[in-house]
Amino acid sequence: MHTEDPNIFLGSEIEQPKPEEALFHILPIPYEETVSYGGGTGKGPASIIEASHQLETFDNFSYPCELGIYTRDPVDVTGPAEQVMENIANATGEILKLGKMPVGIGGEHSVTWGLIKAYLDAGIDDFGVVQIDAHADLRDRYEGHKHSHASVMRLVCEAGIPLYQLGIRAYCEEEMEARKQYNVRYLDAHQLVPTQIQSIELPQDFPSKVFFTLDIDGMDPSVFPSTGTPVPGGLGWYQTLNLFESVARQREIIGFDLLEFAPIEGFHAYDFAAAQLLYRLMGIVQRNRA
Repeated sequence: MHTEDPNIFLGSEIEQPKPEEALFHILPIPYEETVSYGGGTGKGPASIIEASHQLETFDNFSYPCELGIYTRDPVDVTGPAEQVMENIANATGEILKLGKMPVGIGGEHSVTWGLIKAYLDAGIDDFGVVQIDAHADLRDRYEGHKHSHASVMRLVCEAGIPLYQLGIRAYCEEEMEARKQYNVRYLDAHQLVPTQIQSIELPQDFPSKVFFTLDIDGMDPSVFPSTGTPVPGGLGWYQTLNLFESVARQREIIGFDLLEFAPIEGFHAYDFAAAQLLYRLMGIVQRNRA
């Protein structure tokens, strides 16, 4: 008989597998330190996991849970930013040692650096990052923080990792310069949204492996108002899934994260939508590995 576990993703439907038996390793990262407008993203991971108990195991196309979903303990996010990044990298490194796929749930966007650092620490550097976001996150520092949600992609670029940005619609001149300096490729929201572009062609020289980072504010506030820094003019639900799918068809997804979700008390529709989004991304990965 199945006993429901409130702390594991889809715990109403599945038993927690052994770590070595699951492809997807969900890593909750409830970090909220440098947010610059609305707060609450520290509560994102727990609310997404809780809402996942209302999901169907069939995602309309397949059963992503058949590949195994293992929910890890939340990362310790106390202490200075450098220590938190180290903690995230260590937890992610354990997943990589097993040959499994990290699925980070945040937490603010700065945590992506901890995930990326784990790949670099493991000697994996032959990959690119594709980012869906409202913001470019390419500032050298923000409010004095190098490990800020507004400068996380700058760290990725400085590490020599190719970057492709989708849906950006808030950036400053410093970030436009950084795009030139680091040869960042992009399709901004004004190019994607009015014409409803559903797929992209990655440049031929873009690496064959991709870590995909999805900031929930990359989607329009009409879909997800539940984020600290909403910007109008963002991606829709199906457009987001289709863009992710177009990347998964062309490249091997080696990990992904879903960040900046800040639950709104009393509006559980958004918690459920975030849980479903995460599960749908797993489904896209599953079907494109087949």
